[in-house]
Amino acid sequence: MTRFAALHHRAEALLLPNAWDHASARALAAQGFSAIGTTSLGVAAAAGLPDGAAGTRDETLRLALTLGRGPFLLSVDAEGGFSEVPEEVGEFARQLAVVGAVGINLEDGLAPAARHAAKIAAVKSAAPGLFVNARTDTYWLGGHDRRAETLARLDAYQQAGADGVFVPGLTDPAEIAALVKHLDVPLNVLCSPSGPTLTRLTDLGVRRVSLGSLLYRRALGAALQAVAEVREGRAPHGPAPTYDDVQALSG
Repeated sequence: MTRFAALHHRAEALLLPNAWDHASARALAAQGFSAIGTTSLGVAAAAGLPDGAAGTRDETLRLALTLGRGPFLLSVDAEGGFSEVPEEVGEFARQLAVVGAVGINLEDGLAPAARHAAKIAAVKSAAPGLFVNARTDTYWLGGHDRRAETLARLDAYQQAGADGVFVPGLTDPAEIAALVKHLDVPLNVLCSPSGPTLTRLTDLGVRRVSLGSLLYRRALGAALQAVAEVREGRAPHGPAPTYDDVQALSG
């Protein structure tokens, strides 16, 4: 078992913050986070591209190259793998592993489950040591019977070799507990301000809690709040690293 995989099998759930550039990743590492993910929304927005449209393959690989040798374990949000051809997704995963990534997050976007399972299998073949977190969007994009669709998809992804599964939008404690009992691999959920706390999720059996695009969106919100306060003649509130603090993150 790799060091990153082992973090998914502890008594306490792994809290995985998501960075969007070098500075944000190094700042999170300085706060004691030994594992950091990337956020596809942050990467896409920084490049002026839409998220989830398979248009940020180069940007994602470039960021992984920048972060892969950092003082933390890196998991990369790769949308749907930037291709519908499983072998091409496997090759992209191999390139991520070469530059130092230890994990990859692959979302199905409710594409056919068999196709996503084939992508997972291709990644495990091309980069056996890479932790594959297989995401299903049933609770974001699904129809009426989300639970049955979720179980069917996650069963297929487990059988294809996924090391963990991710169900963003799942917040009901009873449904989370039932899914944990059903699974053979660790369950990842997305942190929700209105959902269970990290402690409660741990008690329910969740083993990984991702922040997704939350930090990027909060940072953007803080910037807009600060400029609004200055425009209104008020001093901006909230913490801000100094120029030297940010400079120290580079190198």
